[in-house]
Amino acid sequence: MTPDEYCQQKAAASGSSFYYSFLFLPPERRRAITALYAYCREVDDVVDEIADVDLARVKLAWWRNEVGQLYQGNPQHPVTKALAPCVVPFAIGEVRLNEILEGMEMDLMQSRYLDFKGLERYCYLVAGVVGLCAAEIFGRTRPETLEYARNLGIAFQLTNIIRDVGEDARRGRVYLPIDELQRFQVPVSDILNARYGDNFTRLMRFQYERALSYYQAAFAALPAEDRQAQRPGLIMAAIYRALLEEIARDNFQVLHQRTSLTPLRKLWLAWKTWTFA
Repeated sequence: MTPDEYCQQKAAASGSSFYYSFLFLPPERRRAITALYAYCREVDDVVDEIADVDLARVKLAWWRNEVGQLYQGNPQHPVTKALAPCVVPFAIGEVRLNEILEGMEMDLMQSRYLDFKGLERYCYLVAGVVGLCAAEIFGRTRPETLEYARNLGIAFQLTNIIRDVGEDARRGRVYLPIDELQRFQVPVSDILNARYGDNFTRLMRFQYERALSYYQAAFAALPAEDRQAQRPGLIMAAIYRALLEEIARDNFQVLHQRTSLTPLRKLWLAWKTWTFA
């Protein structure tokens, strides 16, 4: 199996909405974004699948060393081998790949956030940075496109947090800021025990509206000159916005279930966005 085939399998197996945004890209850009996505999956799996925190730290340290090897011209892993021909043409910087690792390390160090400032930093590292890298791969001519990409990445992560409140709680993580839980009078025990109520609904409506504000900020920042090149990100936005609205229509029933869109709906949204964006 070639490094590119390894990354392709990693991307396809995840079932992620990101995969649908890759389908319409030219081959060289598709290879680059698939390799970047495979890297994100590899390091995210370290945190999600390894229960032993010390072992997870060791594995993330290995990846940090491997990123260094990549930029020294000596990658060892199939993912970094696939990334190697992409880092210069698509401006995938070493700092950004290490920032993604820093975000993963945050998941090992803390399972609560005091306020949104801390949560926003986490969202930037695990998703905003990915958005910046992706924007370079898709192609940009204006600096404002990076502001669009950063905000869109954070919007995606906020959507993930809303969708996964119950699932994350069962893993011992509550990403909703502590000060906001207190403001809306929602005890952490309600989250951990999947107890709904009016206060919880109001809390989630607040999270929903904040996520929408990041989508709006992203769209407002995207220059017309780069809109066509950035259509893969707009595909992702269409899919994630549809997911967010589905959760809201369901009155934020996220403690006992994980809302998702069907593959057919994702494909339809991808085609529609690519055709008309």
